[in-house]
Amino acid sequence: MTGKNVDFVDRARQGWERSRPELDVSSIEVMGRIGRIGALASQRAGRELLPAEITRAEFDVLCTLARGDGPMRASEVTAATMLSGASTTKNAERLVKRGFIERLPWERDGRVVLMRLTAQGEELVDREFPRLLTGDREMLAGLSAKEQLQLAALLRKIALTIEPPAQHPPATMPRSC
Repeated sequence: MTGKNVDFVDRARQGWERSRPELDVSSIEVMGRIGRIGALASQRAGRELLPAEITRAEFDVLCTLARGDGPMRASEVTAATMLSGASTTKNAERLVKRGFIERLPWERDGRVVLMRLTAQGEELVDREFPRLLTGDREMLAGLSAKEQLQLAALLRKIALTIEPPAQHPPATMPRSC
C-alpha cells in the first residue's frame, strides 16, 4: 500500500498489528470504515445544516416525521432516529418552540402525544434534505452506479445480521433521513 492509498483505518489496523500481533483485527477493514464514514458523513451533514440553524438530531426528527404516514408517537420517532427517549423529547421541545412541529393529543389515549410537522417544518425539510442528498452523492462520486448498488447490497446484508427485519422500526432510512 502506498501512502496515497492508505486511510485512517489502514493506519489504525497497522498500529494494532504492531501492538497486538496476536489479535485478528481484520474486521476493522469493514467495521472501522463503516463507523468512520458514518461519523464523517454525520459531521458533514451537521456543517451543512448550520446555516439553517438546526442540529443534526433535530433534523433527524423532522425527516422522520416528514416521511411518516401521519402524526407519530414519540416512541416511534425514537425508534426510527435511534436517539434516546430523552433526546427525542428535548429535540421535540426545541422544534415546537421554533414552530417546526406541533403536538397533538392521540384520540385513542389522552396520555399519549403525537407529533407532526407544521408547514414551516415541511418547508425546512423540503429545502435542506435535497442539499444533504447532494452531499451524499458527492461522497459516493468515486463509485460507479454498479459499485454503489453492490455496496448497498453488502451493507444491507450486514445490517440484517445486526438488526433482523422484524426489529426494524417503520419508515427508517439510512442516516435517519
